[in-house]
Amino acid sequence: MLAPAQTAAAAAVRDTVLIVGDSLSAEYGLKRGTGWVPLLEKQLAADKKSARVINASISGDTTSGGRSRLPALLTRHQPSVVVIELGGNDALRGLPLNMTEANLRAMTQAAKKSGAKVLLLGMQVPPNYGGAYGATFSGLFGKIARAEKVALVPFFLKGIADVEDATGNFQADRIHPNEQAQPLMLANVWPELKKLLK
Repeated sequence: MLAPAQTAAAAAVRDTVLIVGDSLSAEYGLKRGTGWVPLLEKQLAADKKSARVINASISGDTTSGGRSRLPALLTRHQPSVVVIELGGNDALRGLPLNMTEANLRAMTQAAKKSGAKVLLLGMQVPPNYGGAYGATFSGLFGKIARAEKVALVPFFLKGIADVEDATGNFQADRIHPNEQAQPLMLANVWPELKKLLK
């Protein structure tokens, strides 16, 4: 049983933000504390938002992995907001787009059913995947957001991957954003996330 002080502290936190993502949110290749999620915690404190952040991101995760993990996470943490940052690894592996869409839709519906608000972080693939595949993939996120009436960041890496000399924003693998790109990632997420907080 919680002590009265612990109960009061728990009650004071009005929002729990659950982030279900992949390496882009799991600080892959970065010094601990420099990724966009720790920067989000600092932003919340600076804005005096009473919220805790649960980062349930796993490097290499796909939408299938996120879908299978989500029910237990919802039960355990009872989040008020769920940020879904998945799909990039599905594209990198060439997985069927209808499967990616079904998984993202199922995760969105499960989060909504639990009473949480949802923020989808959209992704795009490099041009070498072909125009049709790229357009269909990037369009999935908006399609689901409209159908499920949830919040959307159309492109999580806007201003990072779509600029002229983009390599300067990435680690040596040219896939994972570097430390200097993390504040830009947060800047893409924060305006939409802020609207979902109490």
